[in-house]
Amino acid sequence: MFSRIGYTIKQAFSQVFRNKGMSFTATLAITAMMLILGLFFATFVNVDLFAEVIQQDYNVIEVYMDDKNDDAKNETIGQELRNISGVTNVEYRSKDDAMKIMKERWGDNAYLLDNLQKNPLPNSYLVYVKDKSTADQVSKVAPTIKGVSDIKYYQDTVAKLSKITRAVKYGSIIMMAFLVVVSIILVANTIKLTVFNRAKEIGIMKYLGATDWFVRAPFVLEGVILGTLSAGVATGLLGFLYTKFVNGIGPDIMRILSVPVISANYLLPNLLIIFLALGVGIGTCGSIISIRKFLDR
Repeated sequence: MFSRIGYTIKQAFSQVFRNKGMSFTATLAITAMMLILGLFFATFVNVDLFAEVIQQDYNVIEVYMDDKNDDAKNETIGQELRNISGVTNVEYRSKDDAMKIMKERWGDNAYLLDNLQKNPLPNSYLVYVKDKSTADQVSKVAPTIKGVSDIKYYQDTVAKLSKITRAVKYGSIIMMAFLVVVSIILVANTIKLTVFNRAKEIGIMKYLGATDWFVRAPFVLEGVILGTLSAGVATGLLGFLYTKFVNGIGPDIMRILSVPVISANYLLPNLLIIFLALGVGIGTCGSIISIRKFLDR
């Protein structure tokens, strides 16, 4: 048994180096496919996180108070908001509480807020509504109340983000399906060259009673090697690019949108698992396709 395993591994690596040109082309194609897929995946998970953070407040309208208001004026505004039909709850949020929440969202970058000489955030009311029609009504009425400086209404943003998320997801699926097919064809053609070169040897092995799987195993392992190598290269390249992106732009996104970027430490291990599964699957399918017709003769 061990001798068969050793023979399979030896033959597989020998075949990879024997057809260096085609092996390199196949590896390059699979790597490119994985890089494109990885970019789509990274975009999707970050947009999805952004939508999820915003959607947590989809039934909330934040009404900002004018800084010139005194406590009595703010209380009067709060009562007017409570009197709007369909409002289920009105919660006051001071500027100090708003700063604490922002620091929690900024996480490791919260220290950047400590240098502010003055808290720029306004006092506000969180207006909870029972449905979208009520939210639309509040978004129209609240700005007309004297002492209200602005509102933040999340519903339209959530709807747009949901469309973007769906478009990225479906685009990724279509692109992935196309590139997977192309990669399988390239791997199949690469291994087919090896099959033709070893045609006489395989014929003798079959004549001596070798099973189909004994003949097929080195070719399947060759495909797996190409796929695994591509997964490693793609993960390394994407890890380098994504880490540069997170370190360079991530803090700016946090400051502007108050939404974190998915960390490289979380994204890359998951991508590696996906890439390995894809690489092994593509390599196995391509090798089985390339030798199937030959064994059926």
